[in-house]
Amino acid sequence: MIHKCLPQGAGLAAPLLSRAAVFALDWDLRQRSRFQASDEQGRDWGVVLPRGQVVRGGDVLVAEDGSLLRVVAAPQPVMVVTLKEGAPGFELLRAAYHLGNRHVPLELQPDRLLLEPDAVLADMLRQMGLVVTEAMLGFEPEGGAYSGGGHGHDGHDHSHGEHSHQH
Repeated sequence: MIHKCLPQGAGLAAPLLSRAAVFALDWDLRQRSRFQASDEQGRDWGVVLPRGQVVRGGDVLVAEDGSLLRVVAAPQPVMVVTLKEGAPGFELLRAAYHLGNRHVPLELQPDRLLLEPDAVLADMLRQMGLVVTEAMLGFEPEGGAYSGGGHGHDGHDHSHGEHSHQH
């Protein structure tokens, strides 16, 4: 059984992290507080975390027996939204605004947006003049301004040079 999540393996030495089993989980599982899944070694695990805690790629789960499991975002079907050749970057920003207005989980990258497949949204985005393709990729949507995870660092401290802050 797993009850503890260390965001980005905080406090663990590199040799420990390198020996941790890989736990490839899709977005649907990583946003649940209770689930069952198997690690790369075929071991089945029950995960019970505090309600509302989201597990991100790079986090390390700690089992009751001391086992460490390094979480990776498992490839899953996603829509990849990009600009047409020569289109202004503003169009991608406009698309992100409209998707956010619909509360769609969205991964923001400098040159593209990733979201879960949805035919209605794909049509809307194409009507906006964007290119929509499908791919199998790890999916790490933004945590949102009010979730404490705007940078994907849900619920932990980190520093920026001379200052630090809590997420």
